[in-house]
Amino acid sequence: MPNQPPPSDTAFRKTWNREEYAKKATEEESKRKEESKARYEAKLLGKKWHAPVDHSTLEATTSRKQRLDVASMVGKTTIVSAGSAVGKRGRGAGFYCSDCDLTFKDNLQLVEHLNSKQHLIATGQSGEVTRASVEDVRRRLRMLAHQRRVREEEERRAWQLDLGARLQEREEQEAKEREEKRRKRNEKRRKGGDGVKQEEESWEGRLGIIA
Repeated sequence: MPNQPPPSDTAFRKTWNREEYAKKATEEESKRKEESKARYEAKLLGKKWHAPVDHSTLEATTSRKQRLDVASMVGKTTIVSAGSAVGKRGRGAGFYCSDCDLTFKDNLQLVEHLNSKQHLIATGQSGEVTRASVEDVRRRLRMLAHQRRVREEEERRAWQLDLGARLQEREEQEAKEREEKRRKRNEKRRKGGDGVKQEEESWEGRLGIIA
């Protein structure tokens, strides 16, 4: 186009909105100052400061559906770098919580952390438990009864499959034993026949009989 200026050799570079980034820097600086002030006031009162949380976005706390499998780590060796963790922060040797980026030296500290407000908020839970109604209890009981029936059915099928495998293994073993007995019996018969023939030939030789 004749009205457009010729492109320069730096036209491919990305441009930045200075006003937008200056506004973000100002907002972050004011937020940092407010947080420092709140931390200082909480320290004067002997309390621990926590970042404000919008509880409207959090869900009600529910019980864990799976048991903590801490016994699976017994006897295992994990290699971690020396500077990967500072105190509890970061992944180190021990029980690691990926949601909070913290490492604990024993399972009791891990359980206390999983029940703490810090972990619940990090996982999107408010720490408040919703009171169950009668219908919720009935629904829960029906679900547990269904899970029990499914588990019993799976155990029954597993037992039947195991029984069938044992019967098949027993039949294969009996067939091998029968085959081994048949082989030994045939071998014994062959040896017995050769012995009789050799004995007859020796007697014929002694009597001067030429076949």
